[in-house]
Amino acid sequence: MQRKAYATGTAALLAVLLAGCTSGTGGDGSTDDANPGDGGTTAAAAQPGKYRTLPEPCGAVDHDALDSLLPGIAQISDPDQRDKAYRGKAALTYDTDRKVGCRWKVESAHATDRLSIDFERVVSYDNTVSDDDEAQKLFQHEETAAGLPHPGSGSATPPSPTTAAASTGTASDTAAPSHPASSGTASAPASAPASAPASGSPSGSSSGALPADLQPRALSDLGDEAYLDDQLGTSGPTAAQRTVTVVFRTSNVIVTIQYEEQPTATGTVPNSKELQDRARDLASQLADALNG
Repeated sequence: MQRKAYATGTAALLAVLLAGCTSGTGGDGSTDDANPGDGGTTAAAAQPGKYRTLPEPCGAVDHDALDSLLPGIAQISDPDQRDKAYRGKAALTYDTDRKVGCRWKVESAHATDRLSIDFERVVSYDNTVSDDDEAQKLFQHEETAAGLPHPGSGSATPPSPTTAAASTGTASDTAAPSHPASSGTASAPASAPASAPASGSPSGSSSGALPADLQPRALSDLGDEAYLDDQLGTSGPTAAQRTVTVVFRTSNVIVTIQYEEQPTATGTVPNSKELQDRARDLASQLADALNG
């Protein structure tokens, strides 16, 4: 009788253990089934950008390019001052892996020329957005802020009355109020138009009256995407200043070139085509250097 009771107790213990194992296996199985589902909903991390560092900005423009962009640099007689002019001045930055720049300013007998270049490496902090996509978003925001059309939209943003008034290329015209009733000079008749026809060559007028091939526009032959802006303004009562800006993106790096010329002679307007050609040549050199 004792032996039979022992056997019965052993059988009962085995049954309990088997039931526990079966229950545990079922719980693990339900957990395993959930894990693949969770893994399937996790998006793959976006690819990082091509560039992890930036070039040294003041060394990115060679002497030949600076000679073309800043004609007065060759007129500096003092060798130390000339070398200083070539070196430029680095822009203040707190993270040289993310943003760097350099500035040059040279005065000559005919004009004051200024050049600045900026490199920005864009990094996405969203694992689902690539660095390139983040850079593209930033570039398009800057293009929109500049008042330029998106590629293929057909025409640039129409000039404001103030910009249209600047098309004569003289300081007095650019300073004229934009209200139609008072757009002329004090001696002009009340029926005078808000702006007179551009004087001189088309390339000497403001961006509002430039030929189609010189107007602010998207550029298709530079980097992944690019645009050019051209604005004529004034500084003081007499001198007109033209500013040409070229911005392009290559992968996750955005490069901005700003080139300004302010003539010394009263009424002289910087030649738009010359400034645009120089700025675009520099942009092509920088794009080639980045891709090299």
